[in-house]
Amino acid sequence: MSNINSIYILGLSCFYHDSAAALIKDGQLVAAAAEERFSRKKHDASFPKGAVDYCLKEAGIKSRDLDYVGFYEKPFLKFERILETYLKTVPKGFNSFRQAIPVWFKEKLWIKNIIQKELDWDKDIVFLRHHLSHAASAFLVSPFKEAAILTLDGVGEWETATKGVGKGNKIELKKFINFPNSIGLLYSAFTYYCGFRINNGEYKMMGLAPYGEPKYEKVIKDNLIEIKDDGSFRLNMKYFSYEYGLKSISQKFIQLFDNQPPLKQKSESFPQHYRDVAASIQTVTEEVILKMIEGLYQETKLKNLCMAGGVALNSAVNGKIIPKTSFENLYIQPAAGDAGGALGTAFYIYNSLLDKKREFIMDEVFYGPSYSNDEIRRFLDDNKASYEYFEDIEKLTKVVARLITDQKVVGWYQDRMEWGPRALGNRTLIADPRNPEMKDIMNAKVKHREPFRPFAPSVLEDKADEYFIPGNPSPFMLKVVQTKQGRKKIPAVTHENGSSRIQTVNQKQNAKYYQLIKSFYDLTGCPVVLNTSFNIRGEPIVNTPENAYNCFINTGIDVLVLQNFVIKK
Repeated sequence: MSNINSIYILGLSCFYHDSAAALIKDGQLVAAAAEERFSRKKHDASFPKGAVDYCLKEAGIKSRDLDYVGFYEKPFLKFERILETYLKTVPKGFNSFRQAIPVWFKEKLWIKNIIQKELDWDKDIVFLRHHLSHAASAFLVSPFKEAAILTLDGVGEWETATKGVGKGNKIELKKFINFPNSIGLLYSAFTYYCGFRINNGEYKMMGLAPYGEPKYEKVIKDNLIEIKDDGSFRLNMKYFSYEYGLKSISQKFIQLFDNQPPLKQKSESFPQHYRDVAASIQTVTEEVILKMIEGLYQETKLKNLCMAGGVALNSAVNGKIIPKTSFENLYIQPAAGDAGGALGTAFYIYNSLLDKKREFIMDEVFYGPSYSNDEIRRFLDDNKASYEYFEDIEKLTKVVARLITDQKVVGWYQDRMEWGPRALGNRTLIADPRNPEMKDIMNAKVKHREPFRPFAPSVLEDKADEYFIPGNPSPFMLKVVQTKQGRKKIPAVTHENGSSRIQTVNQKQNAKYYQLIKSFYDLTGCPVVLNTSFNIRGEPIVNTPENAYNCFINTGIDVLVLQNFVIKK
């Protein structure tokens, strides 16, 4: 037990995908990280041992000093849903059932015991419902005293979407959509059809959508989904097999789309048919979500909206929420998917269950590990790397800005790692957005990924309206907006349809990154840099200096900046 003056709470998310841990002390977030950054397994689902060890180390405590440990869902309710679903679909679900049950009996039914053993913790675990964890992860760390709440994902225990209200330190979820009706699983079915991995490729399909036309929008709405005016919906399950099968779609689904089979080969070109299908489901998804949001406004008449769940990472629809609905303000926590459940669980225990006043707002994302200049110097010397050291940050940013204008790809590694799936200026690859060839260079030589994949602009917040359609700041890179100067001035970060997934940067949130972009602006008159995550295809974003150095050595990255050290090839 911790000392009488402090309350430590650890939130956990694991055993499905995107395992994570978050630690708060007296209502303030101390540390938060996804397990994949430590294990180096993308979307790692295992117990987040690396993340937990880091959180405890950052706080300077042991597990015995924790006051509460919370888990982001209720395993027995989830198991009930799985059993009921299999029984309902007998005998079609037998193969799926046969594969799933051993995992449940080996691990998922014993989550309490596993957590207690891993943490050497002999007290009870607090279990929350999955969508309540999502709701808490958005509202309780938002800047709003009162807000409407919408959660959307594949499925939790039974719920796939919830509507509710947050006031003060309390949350009430009032309306639910239950499995198998799920906008997240609908989107995942199309993710599979377009050749991407479920729970991994949804953002890739969103990136593919601007390259197609929504030719199949009517086909989807006439056959697959019935959408009501308030955004509630029902799926026609004869076209899907995720209730009982190892695949997500049935043969009838394939027949609807010109009898073209799911894309299997590792295609770099993506035939136009699949581009059009991606555009079509993105259009339908946006319609459903925007109707749900407007319906929520009409029910609550609140001006603030908080969103969470994996579907809340669909930045294309997020950028349309304020312009196209009656809400005035939107908040989405940067790790909106399952990883964020760890965060929501910890804050729900502290604010709602313990009835403590909310005093934390998540307005930046830097809650992961950091490494000092001394540690980095030792690493570089041990690896016999040649480097230049800059004591003065302003001089460093001027040198790096010049390298970017010289068309160098820069690995920018600074301070604490970001929380969430986006690199937002501390584990980032940077390049010149004005070069129309830079997108292809980055995809082919650095990221080793599909050529259609877009890159994002990081823009000085006070200059954003000069390049992008005005709107609320977007510090977490969770909104797609239209560009004003688009393909003419910043082609490397402008999508096919003239939009960009924007990150606004101000000095308070990230002084070093702001200074770098400002140095680039002073040189070029362009307040925008190309930003993409510091990793290659199939690997998590780099965590340690060693991760960054190895990525630098084995790719087409030209320059590596580790804190104050500049390493060139």
